[in-house]
Amino acid sequence: MTTKKIILASNSPRRKELFSLFGWPFMVLPADIDEKRNLGENPRNYVSRLACEKAQKVSSGNQGLIIAADTIVVDRDELLGKPVDEAQARQMLQQLRGRVHQVYTGIALVDTEMQKSFSDVCRTDVLMRDYFDEEIEEYIKTGDPMDKAGAYAIQHPGFKPVEDLSDCYACVMGLPLCNLAVGLRKFGLQISEDLPQRCQELLKYNCPNLSNVLNQD
Repeated sequence: MTTKKIILASNSPRRKELFSLFGWPFMVLPADIDEKRNLGENPRNYVSRLACEKAQKVSSGNQGLIIAADTIVVDRDELLGKPVDEAQARQMLQQLRGRVHQVYTGIALVDTEMQKSFSDVCRTDVLMRDYFDEEIEEYIKTGDPMDKAGAYAIQHPGFKPVEDLSDCYACVMGLPLCNLAVGLRKFGLQISEDLPQRCQELLKYNCPNLSNVLNQD
């Protein structure tokens, strides 16, 4: 148990579910920022900057440990955010099927009492299955693609768009827990030893990168 006041700067149900695995009470306070990409900004720098800006915005009017994240889907050199309408969702899903793309999630922590910050970026390669147009239409009807980067949720039980991936499943959901655990330890928080096990049980995924990330200093 921690005595720190923890604020999750996101209203994403996926991020709230993942963060709850740490077992600490937390409050939710989303940050509304300008998410426009800077000229020439690469995906890693882009998600890192947005996560940091979200954390800084919440920290400007609140005390505690603020945790923020931002996720982007990258297909070759094209960044795919949340679709603006069903037509764009359809186009994104058609573009991604049967191919490998990358998902980047940036995380940022700001402790207002310690006046300390931390940021990191996780990348996962994702292979989409070769789904049919009819499956795309059925998925769009659910409304699920509309608030997802790249217009899909890896964990959707009906559509199941992903055939395979490398490294972090939670990164694709929007909150890489191992990277976050490394940052939280730098703020003096004690991470439960069974966190990796609980994460893998929730996601039904045997993560190949757990030891590499969690053994960081």
